[in-house]
Formats: sequence, C-alpha cells, structure tokens
Amino acid sequence: MARKNVEFVMTPGEVHWVGDGFRVHNFIPSRFHLERERMDPFILLDYNSEYEFAPAPEPMGVGVHPHRGFETVTIAYKGKVEHHDSYGGGGVIGEGDVQWMTAASGVLHKEFHEKEWSEQGGLFQMVQLWINLPARFKMGRPRYQAIHNSDMVKVELPGNAGFVEVVAGEYEGKKGPASTFSPVNLMNARLNKGGKAEFTFPANYNTALLVIKGVSLLMRMKKLL
Repeated sequence: MARKNVEFVMTPGEVHWVGDGFRVHNFIPSRFHLERERMDPFILLDYNSEYEFAPAPEPMGVGVHPHRGFETVTIAYKGKVEHHDSYGGGGVIGEGDVQWMTAASGVLHKEFHEKEWSEQGGLFQMVQLWINLPARFKMGRPRYQAIHNSDMVKVELPGNAGFVEVVAGEYEGKKGPASTFSPVNLMNARLNKGGKAEFTFPANYNTALLVIKGVSLLMRMKKLL
C-alpha cells in the first residue's frame, strides 16, 4: 500500500474573534495559498482553542448571519453552544456533541454560548468546519443533524493505545452516525501516551489532521467533481 506524504505542517495563525463569543485560529483557507481545489471540499476550518470565559448575564456569540450552498459542522469539546435559524430549527450542542447543519438553499442562523453555561462561565473549546455541497444539492432544503457523543461509534485501539471516535464515514469497518452528501470521513482520535493508530486514505481524497491538546480531529474527504 502506497504511503501518503505530509505536504506541510501548519502552525496556528493569529487569533481573531467571530462575534464576541468565539475566539478562533483559522486554518482553512490556508495561509500557504493553496488553490481551492487542493482543499476541496473544505471551505473553512476555525479552531477555538481553550479559553476561559467569565460568567456573563447575557450569552456571547454571533448574531444573525446567512449560510447557503454548504454545510457547517460544529464540535463542542468544552462548553455549550445554543443555535437558532430562520427555519425554526435550534438546539444546544453539549460537550462532545456535534451539530451538522446543511444550509443548502439558505438559512439565517445565529449561535451563542448556552444561557446556563454562560451564567457560570468556564473553559470553552470548539471546532467549526465548512464543507462544500455538490452542485446538485446546493438548492435543497436545509436540515440539521444533532449528533450526541453517546451516538458516536468508538473503536478501541489495540494495546490500550486509546480510541477513535467516528462522526462520519467509517474506521475499521465501524460507521459513524452522520449522513453526508459526498464521501466524508470525520473522526476524533484520542490516543494515550505512546499510543498509535493506523488510517488508510484513498489516493484521491484530500486529508487534514488537526492536533488539539491530545485530541486529533481527522478529516478525510473525496474531492467534489
């Protein structure tokens, strides 16, 4: 089996705020000025590293903003996020949970720290990934997938190396709960000290690995045609 080479290693860029509730480092679009097709179907990847928010009577976040023609995938590692949209959807993304929103023909969306969590404050850590939709699905109906951590498939690694948590796609024959419009593999690899995990990647898939304080978010996606 041929090995895939690591093309480059990217360090976090300057931090910036999205609204007043999300303090993020941006990884995609790439500072290495890669052509769009080299990141396809990735559009954006923001990482909110661990940040301590003080208690606040009013939840911080980002107000109403539009999305159209792609999907947003939000993973809350620490803290809680509440969201609402123009289609009447909404909910709370708890620690370890994933919200997979398909904007498709378009939604107006807003997201904030969950009210009770905001009143107490604490550590906040999350990832948001934007995934392009194939052209034939761009004008479909918006939808949500609320994926609780307990619903994710967890594959134990041999030798007490840790485990891989599957959100979408599959690992070692175990499939994650997310339904996708194009071939997408999204998973968390949680390795113990000295632990190793093996992954296989089709040659025509773009691949990215985000290392998060002992948690690696693995994204493997087939290029859209």
